[in-house]
Order: sequence, then C-alpha cells, then structure tokens
Amino acid sequence: MPQELPKSPPDPSTSLPPPVPERLYGRRRGHKLRARQQQLLETVLPRLTIDLANPLAGLERFAEIWLEIGAGSGEHALAQIALHPEVAFIASEVYLNGLSALLGRLVPEQAAPEQAPLPANLRLWPQDARLLLKALPEAALSRLFVLFPDPWPKSRHAKRRLVHPQQIPLLARALRPGALWRLASDDPTYQAWVEAVMAEQNRFTLIEATSVRPPGWPPTRYEIKALQAGRTPRYWTFQRV
Repeated sequence: MPQELPKSPPDPSTSLPPPVPERLYGRRRGHKLRARQQQLLETVLPRLTIDLANPLAGLERFAEIWLEIGAGSGEHALAQIALHPEVAFIASEVYLNGLSALLGRLVPEQAAPEQAPLPANLRLWPQDARLLLKALPEAALSRLFVLFPDPWPKSRHAKRRLVHPQQIPLLARALRPGALWRLASDDPTYQAWVEAVMAEQNRFTLIEATSVRPPGWPPTRYEIKALQAGRTPRYWTFQRV
C-alpha cells in the first residue's frame, strides 16, 4: 500500500486558522456529580451561558471585556469580577465539576437556583473556547487569561496546546491592539514551549516574564498546588501589537 505523503502545515499568517480536529481539553467530567451540582448545571449555567449568535448581549455597557480560558473552579474569575465591577468577564471552562464548583460559589446553599441573583458582569462558556473566539467580534477583548493550562506534555499531544502557532492568529483576532494576555504555567515542558512559540510570532510582544506572581493576579487552586509540590511557576504578560 503506498505511503501517504505528509500534509503541509497550516499557514500561520492567515487571519483565522483552520480548526484543529482534536479538542484542546481533556475529560469533561470527573467524579459523579452530586444532586445539587447537577441542579446548578441545569438551572444556573443556562442563565449565564453566552449565545454564540450574539456573544456580547448584555455586556455592551461594560467598559471592557476580559476572557479567561480554562477558568477551572472560578477562583480567579470571581476574584476579578469582585475587583473590577466595571469590566465584563467571560469564564470559559469545559470541565463540568469545575463549572459546578464555580456556580456553587455564586448560589448559596439555601437559595433557589432558578431565582438566585447572579453577577451582571459574568458570563460562562462551557464548550471549546475556539468556538467562542471565532464568534466574538474582532478586537472585542481587552484582556486574556490562560492560567496553568493542561501542558499536554507528550510530543504527540503538542497540537492540543492553546499556545500553538495554529492558535495564535485566532487569539490575536479577538484581542484589541494594546490588550494584555496573562499566561502562567508550572510545567517545565510547557514553559519552554511558550518561550519557543511566542518568540516565532509577531502578533504579541513580551511585556514581562517572571517567576513571581505579579500584583493583580489573584491566585488559583492549581498555582497553590504547584507551589506546595515545589514547582516553580512562570508568569508572562504579552501585549497585542
């Protein structure tokens, strides 16, 4: 049987890269959800989920729109909306256990989920973040956060990393000129990957790279675990050209 010729890599100069066939995230569910967690996902999540047909509906009155990809259980997202009530914050997370934990922080145990008040400046996106990035108007975002993402450490999984030559144009499209991208990782393989990928692109400039979390970066659960395990995180701030 003739051997199939390798395909040419995608052109990173295109404004919107072709979709990557494999997802960029791992499992969607961990341990079995408790009844309350399932209830929150069924009743509260739809109230906050973005409609791709009109992704900025209800957010027009806010001074800026920020996005966190891989928001986990929401520690960082909820800290940011408390610190910046003038900003609309979109938290993108596919892991249902994390989403239910985030929603649990918003809705007290004694409250009826269907009627509980929710932050006006918070929206959630529970699917692949690339779908949201493509639906957003160009230059819609003033800030992007990618904090301690899955490093996909095996070489064959490198294409699943959000920091990837194929994904940079998509991220850049959604960010306005001058917008900041905060990125952090505790994985040495991913740290080296970030340095290599970002050195070869021209849509973002490096503002800061440090091993000490800068001011204004609320901590995350993953960061705390990394520090307790003796790993050294790396924090980058990039700016959209």
